[in-house]
Amino acid sequence: MSPRDSKLLRDQAYIGGNWVEASDSRRFDVTDPASGSVIASVADCTPQDAVTAITAAQAAFSQWRHMPAKERSRVLRRLFDLMTLHTGELGELLAREQGKPVAEAKGEIFYGASFVEWFAEEARRVYGDVIPAPGSGREILVLKQPIGVTAAITPWNFPNAMITRKIAPALAAGCTSVVKPAPETPLSALALGVLAQEAGVPEGVLNILPSTRAAEIGLVLTSHPLVRKVSFTGSTSVGRIVMRQSAETIKKLSLELGGNAPFIVFDDADLEAAVAGAIASKYRNSGQTCVCANRFYVQAGIYDVFAEKFAKATGALKVGPAFEPGVEQGPLITAKALAKVEALVGDAIAKGAKAVVGGARHALGGNFYEPTVLIDVPSDARLLSEEVFGPVAPLIRFDTEKEAIELANASEYGLASYFYARDLGRVFRVARAIEAGIVGVNEGIVSTAEAPFGGVKQSGLGREGSRYGIEEYLEIKYVCLGGM
Repeated sequence: MSPRDSKLLRDQAYIGGNWVEASDSRRFDVTDPASGSVIASVADCTPQDAVTAITAAQAAFSQWRHMPAKERSRVLRRLFDLMTLHTGELGELLAREQGKPVAEAKGEIFYGASFVEWFAEEARRVYGDVIPAPGSGREILVLKQPIGVTAAITPWNFPNAMITRKIAPALAAGCTSVVKPAPETPLSALALGVLAQEAGVPEGVLNILPSTRAAEIGLVLTSHPLVRKVSFTGSTSVGRIVMRQSAETIKKLSLELGGNAPFIVFDDADLEAAVAGAIASKYRNSGQTCVCANRFYVQAGIYDVFAEKFAKATGALKVGPAFEPGVEQGPLITAKALAKVEALVGDAIAKGAKAVVGGARHALGGNFYEPTVLIDVPSDARLLSEEVFGPVAPLIRFDTEKEAIELANASEYGLASYFYARDLGRVFRVARAIEAGIVGVNEGIVSTAEAPFGGVKQSGLGREGSRYGIEEYLEIKYVCLGGM
């Protein structure tokens, strides 16, 4: 089915419950990263549109916050049901604009819907406290209340799930939201607006601003006094800007920023499981995930055999457009992204690394890059300190557990990490010692709605998902009752 035949394909902004053009009528093209063809022309929102959306969200907040939690839960549950019903259409639309294989795109829809389901249930579990007072005649109450208008600034690599992971807890808590999706992938965001409207989300509670004017829109969202919370997923460099711009109005922040995840294979690991986990972690979404394995540290005694098995599995991955049968690797999102990956691989090879699989642009042309394994990667290769965001796996030898931990922690980032080992003592030692917000032990895919997602160090602030995720959208109020 052509995306143009779907009711979910919208090309206008969603503000205050209405589908509207940008205030200056400007539009921009959304293209298929596999072919470069134009999928749709979309409203290019202005800073004034952002102000309009914030005003609409503030007006809707007074009603939404007072709606019983049970009713907010029902609305979110209807949204989950609609996402599930339209998984095929949502997945196909996502695959066209983002480029990932359609089966993987549909998997993202399930993942994104799981946050809506989870927080639909958590809406009814925002509990306060009664604290024993230090003396007679008083009662101490702790209330949890929605923070207000929230802003969500989301990336292109998971254009469905990165939005639901932010708006579901916000709406469940009683907040309203203004979403600024990435210009590369606005169609998935707008499709969620269609379903939210159908699910009964009131006018103004959810607003969606497609735009190429990221800096201008971002400045409005981070500086406007009515916005009380900003949730941003993207690079650390932009995260610092968001943090600085939010400081003047003291906004609450959630920042899910860059990653440089280590993947450690100890000599007592199950090698077959480690190879399978490495493939899943590294090459999902063609390596374009913030939690994908970026640096592979393999203990010296098993380095050669792991490298051989891993290279063989990598070489077997099928590359192609999203809708080609059996495809496991799609294109990179843009020509700029492709050039960055090419430069990082070139730097490593120039410094002594060897490509045993891949190492070049794919014969398909366009934005396709070969799934790549590099061995004997020197410590000064740029791809060990920079986030690759592409299908490239650099392998490095290590000798001792202490060395592996030091290498893993030798990064300003601390989002995700992975290691494979069977010794129980080692499992606990390493899990505690690694400086990361997420640790996968004998698992290459760890993200789930039930668990807290977020990083330490330069990888950000706050957590998304789990029971902790809704706390990011709540204020704590202490009420002292006297004269009791």
